[in-house]
Amino acid sequence: MNVIGSIEWCRFPKLGVPAVKARVDSGAKTSTLQADRIQLFTKDGQEWVKFDVNPIQDNRSITIPCEARVTGRKAVKNTSGITEERLVIQTTMTLGEHTLTVDLTLANRDAMEFRMLLGRDAFVNGFLVDVAQEFVQGDISDAEIASLYKAFDEEKTGLRIGVLASNPKLYSNKRIMEAGAARGHEMVFLNVEHSYMKLDVHSPEIRYRGGNILNQFDAIVPRIKPAVTFYGCAILRQFKHLGVYCQNSADAITHSRDKLYASLLFSEHDINIPITGFAKSPQDTKDLIRMVNGAPLIIKLLESTQGRGVVLAETNKAAESVINAFKSVKTNILVQEFIKEANGQDIRCFVVNGKVVASMQRQAAKGEFRANVHQGGTASVIRITSEERKLALKATKALNLAVAGVDIIRSNKGPLLLEVNSSPGLEGIERATGIDIANAMIQAIERKLKFNV
Repeated sequence: MNVIGSIEWCRFPKLGVPAVKARVDSGAKTSTLQADRIQLFTKDGQEWVKFDVNPIQDNRSITIPCEARVTGRKAVKNTSGITEERLVIQTTMTLGEHTLTVDLTLANRDAMEFRMLLGRDAFVNGFLVDVAQEFVQGDISDAEIASLYKAFDEEKTGLRIGVLASNPKLYSNKRIMEAGAARGHEMVFLNVEHSYMKLDVHSPEIRYRGGNILNQFDAIVPRIKPAVTFYGCAILRQFKHLGVYCQNSADAITHSRDKLYASLLFSEHDINIPITGFAKSPQDTKDLIRMVNGAPLIIKLLESTQGRGVVLAETNKAAESVINAFKSVKTNILVQEFIKEANGQDIRCFVVNGKVVASMQRQAAKGEFRANVHQGGTASVIRITSEERKLALKATKALNLAVAGVDIIRSNKGPLLLEVNSSPGLEGIERATGIDIANAMIQAIERKLKFNV
């Protein structure tokens, strides 16, 4: 009886993959190989698939293009418990001195510790798994791996840029990845919650799930969602400590997310905003309402985004009830005057490195006061005034942001600043204006790092 350990090296000569480290799992029926950019095509009247394999756990720059005939489809339950359909291919695998014919499902395993899972179907006959051992069928040294993959490790011709975010399928994140790749850079998606760090005077590190060290980046594009602001900014500070350029700094993001602190900064920089109030005690509620010129008025959570956590109170009595309800559950809010003459419209200016690269006007849906596209608003291109342009740039500079979405509202007193978003979405404004904002963001990084200048 042949013995294999809990981790083994597998080789795939027909796919052109010299070696990939696999987790052996006798509890899993199906074997899975990491695959990206999966594309179906027809060859000799049969269904085939093209895909890329990143076989080395700590080197995402090595990519091997593969193709194989599709032999089936299989419903597989992923680690989140969700069943998904995967393509199945059949190929030859070498395990030590043994050559086997195996069925492989193809899946993106970027979040997994190993690039391959070896299920029991591959070794059910003639093999015994000893989970206490590793590499029973032979280990491969780092030097041997480097030699095996030398031909695939292309000389660096561009920057290595990481997109620190949560969802690789989000339009904005996909566009930034595509724009960077189109300009010849190596783009790596980094899930902020899969990143962690070592604080040490002599060898500080940032690691990714599975132990991959992330120190070797030229730049990071932070796209941190509000729910992970604290953790994401901690990772961002560590990247800065390691000498990596972060397009928006952790401090700038933190300040922009705190609406109260941001409002104070705007006042210090002589930037006009709607009259805003903040108080803790319910005994001050009536005076707070009077202070912002009474109802109708806007009530905002301090860390709301995309129009969520924003309430319109149409009467003083309603405003008092909502404000006191928030206070009773110890939730911090801002109270802000309602600009009736705006008629449910606002302006989003997209700023990149001190320049307004695109602007759109958002119109709230009927019966809605929030103009955010995520709340059903519609977007159209608009030509902003010089005063509005200056306001957008001044607000971005006050928060020290390189990339920002600046929301402005037109009032009888002139343009007023509503808020500044440090991770602005690209979908609405790119589609409304036709401007390639993702490309502008990548070019801004190139200029900052003096790449090809």
